[in-house]
Amino acid sequence: MDNIAIFASVILTFFILVVPSGIRYIYTLGVTIFIILLTSVPAAEALVHPAGPVQTFIAGGFLGTIAFTIDSLSAFFILVTNFTVLTGLLYSNGYLESYRLTKTPAQFALHYFSYSWLHLSMLSVLMLRDGTSFLIAWELMAVSSFMLILFEAEKRTTLKTAVNYLIQMHVGLVLLIIGFLLAEVSTGHFGFDGLQLYFASHPNLPIFFLFFAGFAVKAGFVPFHTWLPEAHPAAPSHVSGVMSGVMIKMGIFGIVRILTFVQSDAYLIGIIMMIIATLTGLYGIMMSIVQTDLKKLLAYSTIENVGIIGMGLGMGALGMGAHSPVLMILGFGGGLFHVLNHSLFKSLLFYCAGSVYKATHTRNIEQLGGLIHRMPRTAALFLFGSMAICAMPPLNGFISEILIYYGLFAGMQASTVFQTMSMMMSIIALALIGGLALFGFSKAFGLTFLGSSRSEIHVDVNAVSPAMLFPKLLIASVILLIGLAPVLFLLPLFGMIGAQFQLNPEPIVLPLVHTLSKMSLMGIIFILVVVAMMILRKAVMKPGKVVYGPTWGCGYTAGTSRQQYTATSYASNFAELANPVFAKKIEYRDIHEEDIFPAKRSFTLRPADVFRTVLTKITDYSMLALKKIARLQTGNIQHYILYAFVFMLIIFILLYLNIL
Repeated sequence: MDNIAIFASVILTFFILVVPSGIRYIYTLGVTIFIILLTSVPAAEALVHPAGPVQTFIAGGFLGTIAFTIDSLSAFFILVTNFTVLTGLLYSNGYLESYRLTKTPAQFALHYFSYSWLHLSMLSVLMLRDGTSFLIAWELMAVSSFMLILFEAEKRTTLKTAVNYLIQMHVGLVLLIIGFLLAEVSTGHFGFDGLQLYFASHPNLPIFFLFFAGFAVKAGFVPFHTWLPEAHPAAPSHVSGVMSGVMIKMGIFGIVRILTFVQSDAYLIGIIMMIIATLTGLYGIMMSIVQTDLKKLLAYSTIENVGIIGMGLGMGALGMGAHSPVLMILGFGGGLFHVLNHSLFKSLLFYCAGSVYKATHTRNIEQLGGLIHRMPRTAALFLFGSMAICAMPPLNGFISEILIYYGLFAGMQASTVFQTMSMMMSIIALALIGGLALFGFSKAFGLTFLGSSRSEIHVDVNAVSPAMLFPKLLIASVILLIGLAPVLFLLPLFGMIGAQFQLNPEPIVLPLVHTLSKMSLMGIIFILVVVAMMILRKAVMKPGKVVYGPTWGCGYTAGTSRQQYTATSYASNFAELANPVFAKKIEYRDIHEEDIFPAKRSFTLRPADVFRTVLTKITDYSMLALKKIARLQTGNIQHYILYAFVFMLIIFILLYLNIL
């Protein structure tokens, strides 16, 4: 990667706006592959040789000299980002096909241009160390993703969601700017290089959590998550997959990057991070269970998985403070490995949800059901992704969560009662998150694909094209590969952690590799047994004729689809148990005694995010205050002169009193 290649990759994206519409997708795919090759080759080299020299590429331009740096940490995130962006673009070709009747070529051009710039901005965030350049890339990432969310801007809710998203991203940006400025005042360096000097001579806790809050807005930690459940459903499904799979991980990357500079207060930082992450994981999965919108269910599940990642990172930070290489390796290893795993199964699930929406034109689980008969491949892949996200062996989610469990059990052997109890509570919380995830995704899969249809919706069986199926199969293959051969992926990851945090991972990794190898063997044997049973079943049933009929109704066959579980009734008992956590709105008109022949009734329960409710109230009060302030704008020139006079008078008084 050199100056010319960097410049070419930027220039090529602008031609997306002007190439003929017939070749625009192919051209965008070619540019994306060029950028992927340009960055993946040096990233792979940096990850394979984590202790080697840091690779720096200098790019000149009208903004001055810009240094792009690839070390092992950024290399890991670059490879994860490139794979998910590629699968999202492959999926988009089939998904956007139906929009060609309602969208203009200019709108498609802007969409693909924004997609390419989201890719470029994320890669830039991962490679830039200078504060100004980094913040510009961070802002470009927010603006490009904002444009992608606006793809269906004709919907008022989409427009409102996109604006809310952009405002919250700027809140995070302001926090990052303040953090860099505080470090610059003391060190004279505006950027990540200044943080190492700042942490060496100042308390680490305050400025770390200032940066943590700024990055947590992007990552979706509670209570900074309120944009995420709204933006993901509003965006097209391939954009949702990329945003959930890798864009929010830019916040995780920022937190890990700051942790590499921490030199004191690490133990306390780790404890606080684990508390925030545990609350995030629990709240995310609890809110996911009660959703009726399939994509919103997946969005809240993303918050849950961010919590799991945060638990791993918090445990790693705690290990830094306790000088425990075991906690550092297992904590950071489990957390960062879950970054990779989540990018895979969550993008797969969002692509499957997009296929369901494309075939049925609804995301409401209350109206779905029985799709396994009409969309068997999508159903199988959604089930596969659900098993992976629920950490069921032999798939990839199991590996990252077992690493975090190993670390938590290792942390219980500490000499302090406080740490032992903290680890025990974290184990209980992680187990509860896993159990609730099984409950939530059994609801998502069962009510969407099993049973019979709950409404008269038309299912277009031809809506899911091979172009939409291929990227999902590609992701599923990688999920299975990681589950069966995790060592291939973990060894470079552990090497990267050792290089970033100056420790030797070998004494810890070698026994772990032995254990994981046994798990891999058991997984392979399990799959072979299942395949053998399927072959045997087919051979036994082949001579006879298979007859399909209705499911046995226990002697009662007069039931209707209305007697099935709905998304609300399935989770009703859980919602009652967790009632103090939820805010909910019930729409129902009671039947009174005088209603001899009551009219048709409907019952609707809408779960509300308590944090979003509070944020909405703050926004409403702010708008009311601004409207009152707007009364000062009278249009009378005498009033404006009076305002200026009063302002100067106040300044004069403050100066006279030595307050200013």
